[in-house]
Amino acid sequence: MTGKAVDTELLLRHLTVDEALSRLDQYLYDAYMAALSCVRIVHGKGEGRLRGAVHRALARHPLVKSYRLGDYGEGGYGVTMVELRER
Repeated sequence: MTGKAVDTELLLRHLTVDEALSRLDQYLYDAYMAALSCVRIVHGKGEGRLRGAVHRALARHPLVKSYRLGDYGEGGYGVTMVELRER
């Protein structure tokens, strides 16, 4: 049986913080189970509330090895690049 196909990008723009964090947690689990090593979280630029909430969640998430804001060409501070722990 093959695993569920998981995209390497999660779009969270225009969601409330609660909606986004719920989707983020499930997505990280799905990405980990699909053996993805790096994923891209699109939270948008805005006022930074969603980005801050996403970063706080990533900082304490057990499946996250590291994370950083996107570089030039990756989406800048509107995205966060996440490295997942190995299975």
